[in-house]
Amino acid sequence: MSRPRVGIGVIIVREDGRILVGKRKGSHAPYWSIPGGHLEQGETFEETAIREIQEETGLLIKSPKVIAITNNLKTFQEENKHYISVCLKAKHPGGKAENREPEKCEGWQWVTPDNLPQPHFEASEQSIACYLQKICYIPQKKG
Repeated sequence: MSRPRVGIGVIIVREDGRILVGKRKGSHAPYWSIPGGHLEQGETFEETAIREIQEETGLLIKSPKVIAITNNLKTFQEENKHYISVCLKAKHPGGKAENREPEKCEGWQWVTPDNLPQPHFEASEQSIACYLQKICYIPQKKG
């Protein structure tokens, strides 16, 4: 990886304020994270969010909105993988979140955003912090 890649994360919010997180397997294990994936060539952020959510959970979100961006330097230090992540927010469309990629995720849970399960994936944790603080970016210090 000679240049940063772009990740997409989605905060899906239920009417009661809970958000959807899953426990990762394989890549980025054993961290908990909001659902998401990689931006593909020629896709918009919104297209990626809709595609990834359907692939991972079976939920059909509509009109996701970009709310935050993260520069994942902790992940770079730990895994030598540098990602810039774009976070979008979407309302829960109703229905049950299915675990459609059991090789990548142990399962989905609805949690309160101010009490996240640990350990939590850096990009997801930063994105949720931005969501809670109603800001789009949290400056970081190197080292």
